[in-house]
Amino acid sequence: MSHLLKRIRIRLTGRIQGVGFRPFVWNRASSEGLTGWVRNDSRGVTIEAQGTQHQLDRFVRGLQREMPPLAGIDSLNSSDVPTIDESGFTIDASTTGQHESTPVIADVSVCDQCLAEMEDQRDRRFRYPFINCTNCGPRFTIVHDIPYDRPATTMKSFQMCARCRDEYNDPRDRRFHAQPIACPDCGPQIWFASSPPPAIAADRPTTADCDPTDVVDVFATAIRGGQIIAVKGIGGFHLACDAKNVDAIRTLRGRKGRIDKPFAIMVVDVQDAEAFAEINHGERRLLESPERPIVLLAKRNAGRIVAGFSDMLDAVAPGNHRVGVMLPYSPLHQLLVQACAPLVMTSGNLSDEPIARTNKEAIRRLGPLVDGFLLHDRDIHVVCDDSVVRRQGTSVVPIRRSRGFAPMPIDLGHGGRSVVAIGGEIKSTFCVTQANYAYISQHIGDISNLETLRALKRNVNHYLDLFRVDPQAVAADLHPSYLSTQFADELARALQVPLVRVQHHHAHAVSLMAEQRLAATQPIIACCFDGTGYGTDGAIWGGEFLIANDKRFERAAHLQYFPLPGGDASIKRPYRTALALLNTHGLPWDDRLPCAAHPPADVRRLLKRQLDSNLHCFPTSSVGRLFDAVASLIGIRNEVSFEAQAAIELESLAIQVVGEVDADAYIFPIDQSAGQKPIQIETRDLIESICRDVIDSVDRGRIAAQFHHAVAGMIVRVAAVIRDRTGIDVVGLTGGVFQNALLTSLATERLRQSGFNVLSHTLVPPNDGGLSLGQAMVARNQ
Repeated sequence: MSHLLKRIRIRLTGRIQGVGFRPFVWNRASSEGLTGWVRNDSRGVTIEAQGTQHQLDRFVRGLQREMPPLAGIDSLNSSDVPTIDESGFTIDASTTGQHESTPVIADVSVCDQCLAEMEDQRDRRFRYPFINCTNCGPRFTIVHDIPYDRPATTMKSFQMCARCRDEYNDPRDRRFHAQPIACPDCGPQIWFASSPPPAIAADRPTTADCDPTDVVDVFATAIRGGQIIAVKGIGGFHLACDAKNVDAIRTLRGRKGRIDKPFAIMVVDVQDAEAFAEINHGERRLLESPERPIVLLAKRNAGRIVAGFSDMLDAVAPGNHRVGVMLPYSPLHQLLVQACAPLVMTSGNLSDEPIARTNKEAIRRLGPLVDGFLLHDRDIHVVCDDSVVRRQGTSVVPIRRSRGFAPMPIDLGHGGRSVVAIGGEIKSTFCVTQANYAYISQHIGDISNLETLRALKRNVNHYLDLFRVDPQAVAADLHPSYLSTQFADELARALQVPLVRVQHHHAHAVSLMAEQRLAATQPIIACCFDGTGYGTDGAIWGGEFLIANDKRFERAAHLQYFPLPGGDASIKRPYRTALALLNTHGLPWDDRLPCAAHPPADVRRLLKRQLDSNLHCFPTSSVGRLFDAVASLIGIRNEVSFEAQAAIELESLAIQVVGEVDADAYIFPIDQSAGQKPIQIETRDLIESICRDVIDSVDRGRIAAQFHHAVAGMIVRVAAVIRDRTGIDVVGLTGGVFQNALLTSLATERLRQSGFNVLSHTLVPPNDGGLSLGQAMVARNQ
């Protein structure tokens, strides 16, 4: 009986398209002597396999144990089907179905085998900048549609040569069904054009102009000469310059309009990064991972930096104790850094604009910023900026979730209705849900101009088409003036579905709950600290303790309101927030305080009049603004050129002495008046203590460190009060303030010592880049 033939149909979902899964199945089936077929479809992969029970059992076990390196199975369901008369095992043509979707794998860095071939003079792909195989290369940025087949990618315009086609059709070859397969004879080419470029620069020049060695040599000469070059990569353009040339970096900052915001550095390997950055084992693994994100690393102490790198660190990341570092992730980048590393590699755009995608767009928009262009003729369908991450203990915290991670889904663990959530206004992402998956978009940017809004709309439409989503609701932020919310309203009306408005901090809380796969009804104490979020009372929230689940929330406690004079004017000028706090608490504007000494006398008079009359003063409970105010009070930063600059510099100062100070030097009184709902967290004593220390010339680093301890201590004390009232012992830390690694570490340690179960982000950013997931879950569960 054991030799009787049996036939099974296997349905698989997960990361199984674009990863060499079909050739893997073919090889497994052939080695077991099975007959049947495998094919991609809109939901994943379907297999029919026929053989003895023993053969089929071993085949199924092998599918789960010996997958390709990039593959991941979320579900495997098998059913019996009638046997048929057939010979051999085949890979069948892909099929599509309406309202069916499967995850699309993110772009993957070039693998070691392809790099070895690229560096082998005997190999036909020697120094070819677009070498790839089933284990590496572009995916998401070149895909038009699913199933993932070459005609549905931007590679469809490149006709495979005979040798590439033989590799593509050979199931034993590493490039079997590698959709971006190419070589110098049939694939994309690179070329260099000076700025302003001739008209031909946007088209494919003659082959004589495309020798990779010559192009890279010209690029390297330009970089060593202090020039700024626009480089077309996998998911958009970079602006590149010599990272050790301080004058070139200064020029780049001026042209791009990026005064102080940190730049990322690309180096050849980890050993090169160790010349100027501290790298532990976990950070090394992140740097060398297939995702190849920008990793935020601690700068080496001045005495341990290799000669020549100190000025570079001051230029690329001023006032910051960390520096962003990445390794080359495409073969083109590998060639460039080998020729002239380290390189500054920053997004190819003016500040607050989308990254350039096409050659013509880059020439038009980046021409005034650069001295030359390194172009190629493989189209980019989807712009995808570099991801940014940091380590927090043994965990990874995403700061910007984009290339290498998007659009890999969050598995929600259960099905539900399809929705599209548009996210917030800054660090924008959106999210679509389909079945048990939530697909969070790549980083879109700040929706503050029409160019970025157009990019948002284009990408939303692409996701809805790509993942076959028929939304039953649209979700958006509660803020009435956000461009993203206005777009959400238009989209809901166009789709004729409800618009669900989700309070900002509730969305933060639910995004954390979703990635932790908590039950929809399970409440947590959500500590939501950020800069700006529109509250249900019309105030600007940002220092919130919510009792929240997926469906509803209660505001249990918050930072005492203080005025934000002029709104955005105070965000850009923290001295205004600091003076507003002093005025609120009846504390003098003493000229010995940097925030009081900074503005001219006439500006101070106008601000005092504005505060006293409450003209255009917006009440806020924002912890983000409190960090800004303290940075100004102690003289770190009175005006900022990018979001969170003051808080980053405050943390950088505090981290140097945090273990040497009195952890209880400052305190936040908590108003627990009978029946007080929500609890009020007061700031007067804190601000008065800091002012006293500044006037007494206490070291700024000590004040900054004691402030961080005070905020961590306040979190624990407030959470304990809420636990006593509710019995809830799970605390979630979310919101942009928890990008601060020092605060997160201090708060987590204290909460755990006090018996709390602490949740923090590891899959989506704690900042507004994670809002869309929370919005989607609230809308899905209503």
